[in-house]
Amino acid sequence: MSHKPLIAIDAMGGDEGVSVMIAGAALARHRHDKFRFLLVGDQEKIEAALCDHPNLRDASEILHTSEIVSGDDKPSQALRKSRGSSMGLAIDAVKRGQASAAVSAGNTGALMAMSKLALRTMPGIDRPALAALLPTLIDSDVVMLDLGANTECDARNLTQFAIMGAAYSKIIYGFNEPRVKLLNIGTEDQKGTGTLRDASDLLRSSTGLPMDFQGFIEADKINRGECDVVVCDGFSGNIALKAIEGSARFVTDLLKRSFTSSLRSKFGFLISRPATELLRHHLDPNNHNGAVFLGLNGVVVKSHGSANEKGVANAVEVAARLVEKDIIGRISSSIDHINAENVNKESDGK
Repeated sequence: MSHKPLIAIDAMGGDEGVSVMIAGAALARHRHDKFRFLLVGDQEKIEAALCDHPNLRDASEILHTSEIVSGDDKPSQALRKSRGSSMGLAIDAVKRGQASAAVSAGNTGALMAMSKLALRTMPGIDRPALAALLPTLIDSDVVMLDLGANTECDARNLTQFAIMGAAYSKIIYGFNEPRVKLLNIGTEDQKGTGTLRDASDLLRSSTGLPMDFQGFIEADKINRGECDVVVCDGFSGNIALKAIEGSARFVTDLLKRSFTSSLRSKFGFLISRPATELLRHHLDPNNHNGAVFLGLNGVVVKSHGSANEKGVANAVEVAARLVEKDIIGRISSSIDHINAENVNKESDGK
């Protein structure tokens, strides 16, 4: 791989568009001067934004297009724009080897559809999964997948998600054997659907995988720091994610209302401000930004549409780290291992 990762940025995606995407890329470049960028979008708007970021201008190329994928576009509509839109061209740059990874804050469904069509799934992977980092009570975040790419999954899919999530966690935090659990309605072996129990059996019986599979976890324990990877189908994962995000906003809004309800409360806020600032920082989604489509023949990172420049910079850093640490090679190695193990089991059973 090139010593200097080149990241394709869909400059037109996200709620704020070009200004925030360029500012985020500039911040990532400031933190890591080896990063280079392919900025995809309206050249005039990109060049105007670059006026405030000369350090980024010196490390960037611009690929012009005025066509964008809107937040309202259905995946089928977006696919028709794949050849000419800023999102499609950023992904295509990864496919052609022009860029090491792509980052977009645009339409999630469109990004997944385009990425899957252009990059295809890795050998041995049936379906790609959307993985994200969620805050916990310990120093490291928890990797959770799938978060909406696949509403229905079988035991084989969940096993592959576990392998991909473990590889991601290992790269981000350096764990030798990340603790992996399946999301379920209880922790007992007999709880949950047959699919979950079958996936648990598959993971328990597989040896030599770079993970520590620890069975089931309930939704109220996701943020406790009791495991490093939570695996689920996309339907359950998306519901759990939205519930966690909503609860975080509820707590912060409730605190804000409480601290402004009276003069005494305002005085209490001044005293407790260091603690509330720490809480705000910990719950800020920009500090955990950068969901990843795992299982594709290329690295694509989804930045939250409402992310600020710090959030975009974090997404760019996630993309670069996955390229540098060879996420695709690590997943491929584990998939080959479990497939070979299954072949041996079938041979022994004959």
